[in-house]
Amino acid sequence: MIRIVVAGASGWVGRELVKAVAAAPDLELAGAVSRSAAGQDAGEAAGGTRLGVTIAASLDEALAVPSDVVIDYTKPHVVKGHALTALKAGRHVVVGTSGLSAEDYAEIEAAAQAAGRGVIAAGNFSITASLLKRFATIAARLIPDVEIIDYASAKKPDTPSGTGRELGEILSKVRLEPTSKPVGELGGIRETRGGAVNDGGIAVQVHSVRMPSFVLSAEAIFGMPDERLTIRHDAGSSAAPYVAGTLLAARRVGEITGLVRGIDHLIG
Repeated sequence: MIRIVVAGASGWVGRELVKAVAAAPDLELAGAVSRSAAGQDAGEAAGGTRLGVTIAASLDEALAVPSDVVIDYTKPHVVKGHALTALKAGRHVVVGTSGLSAEDYAEIEAAAQAAGRGVIAAGNFSITASLLKRFATIAARLIPDVEIIDYASAKKPDTPSGTGRELGEILSKVRLEPTSKPVGELGGIRETRGGAVNDGGIAVQVHSVRMPSFVLSAEAIFGMPDERLTIRHDAGSSAAPYVAGTLLAARRVGEITGLVRGIDHLIG
């Protein structure tokens, strides 16, 4: 049995994770964290049956109980601290919270290596989003010009989304030199060209759209003379796609040491 702590247990994805972990024959819900639902039974707070696991107000409190993996679906301003705390306590970590930078992940990678533990982090744990990243990585090695548009709800607090940011960072490492005019040479309102996302390579322009009716979508647009390729992922209103990918990561994270970004490495 893999013993799981879910941080963010009362959130949109967290509630579904609690129920899915409890129902899985090879997983055990060892703990749950949520400041807003602290003291409640995790199963009942998730809208299911009583599980006998009381939600803790802090990760430190939840880690007092033996466990193997911490899954984090909380907030951008607390997720790095949670990951470092879990690693220091000897747990593997699965990060589903968006908003971390390449520098944040470098710090988490160093802590994971020092602790001899694994971390799997993804801006989006859905299978189709992982395939978007894989296919876009192939295309970026062949087509010089690529830009990303990321769509999310009007209330989403971080830009770009974890999906868009992670995609931009990955593509920056493999993409070819673009033919488009550099942003620094443009006139007018340069900000309309989006934000430059880079992780040690050639920056990718990412444009974030925030408005009602979107849950989460991301598209990579590739252009060559007289032809264009668009690869797009669209999420529906259910948390189900993220649950399946997250539990896959929780089952596999114990096999690695250090940080792995995305689950495309786990699906073939």
